[in-house]
Amino acid sequence: MGFRSKPKKLNAEQLWDFALKTLGQRAHSAGELRQKLSRRAEVPGDVALTMLKLRDYGLTDDKKFSEAFAASRLQNRGLGSLRVLRDLRARRVAGPVAASAVSNAYAGTSESQLIDDFLARKYRSKNLGEFLKEQKNLASVFRRLRTAGFSSGASLDALKRHANSIEDFGEPPEDDDPS
Repeated sequence: MGFRSKPKKLNAEQLWDFALKTLGQRAHSAGELRQKLSRRAEVPGDVALTMLKLRDYGLTDDKKFSEAFAASRLQNRGLGSLRVLRDLRARRVAGPVAASAVSNAYAGTSESQLIDDFLARKYRSKNLGEFLKEQKNLASVFRRLRTAGFSSGASLDALKRHANSIEDFGEPPEDDDPS
C-alpha cells in the first residue's frame, strides 16, 4: 500500500514547463490539462495565464484534439460512436465539440460492419454461432458490444445474424443518450 506524497507546487515558469512536458507525453484536452495544472499551481491565477499562453501558441485546441481522438478510436480500436463520445466527455471536452467530432469521424461508416469487424477480432478463435448458443455467452457478447459503444439495436441485429435463436432478447430498447 504505497502512499503518494502531495505533488510539488509550481510557480508560473515551472507550470509552463510542466504543461509542455505533459503535452509532450500525450495529447490532452484543455479541460484535462487545466485540471492537472490546477493541482500543481502555487497561485491559481497562473493556471489561466498558462492556458492562455498554450492557446496562443496553438498547443490546446479541443476541436483538433476531439477529431484526432475520434478518428484514432475508430481506425485503431474499432469502437462504436457512443463509446468515443463517452470517452471524450470523460476527458472534459465540451458536449457539442465532442458530438461534432464523433459525427464527422463516423460519417460514412456502417455500424453493422464495425460490429462484425469487432466480433471477428475479439472472437477470432471461436465459432461464433456455436459460442452464442449458450445464453450466458450471448449475454456476455451483447454487454461487450454495448460497452464498446455500439447501439443496442445494431448489436442485436448482429447477434441475430450469428446466433440461431435469440428470442429471449425480444425487441431492442430505445437507445438512451449516453450523457
